[in-house]
Amino acid sequence: MDYGKFKYEAAQKARDARRNQANTQLKEIRFRLKIDDHDFGVKKGHVERFLSAGDKVKVMIMFRGREQSRPEAGVRLLQRLAEEIGDLAIVESMPRQDGRNMTMVLAPTKRKADAVNEQRKRREAERAERRDKRAERASKGQSRAAGDAATDND
Repeated sequence: MDYGKFKYEAAQKARDARRNQANTQLKEIRFRLKIDDHDFGVKKGHVERFLSAGDKVKVMIMFRGREQSRPEAGVRLLQRLAEEIGDLAIVESMPRQDGRNMTMVLAPTKRKADAVNEQRKRREAERAERRDKRAERASKGQSRAAGDAATDND
């Protein structure tokens, strides 16, 4: 076997391995104890987006003043979030209080590499769809121009 060919194939394998390897990051979302329903929904949407991208999420509730005397309300809020996004994530570390903050870590159910490949396929499908629409419009424009030219000659 040719050494150059062997070296090239090894480089290709290494490149494919790097492409399929994914670095998961730890994203952080901060809540306050007295969060409104709409604000909760918006933050939940951010958490869902991070999890669907394959990243772990650290959810933090910040307590101020007298709120520190009600940690059970913070646990309820975190459990509500965990229940609502239960299909996307599993609770990696249960809610626990560290001083003024209560934290919980959520891990995605699917791997980062799978999520990246899924996004890549979806983008390619969208590009192909846009290309097809452009080609269709161009062919309609050409046929219309040909029809106009035929009527001008008459």
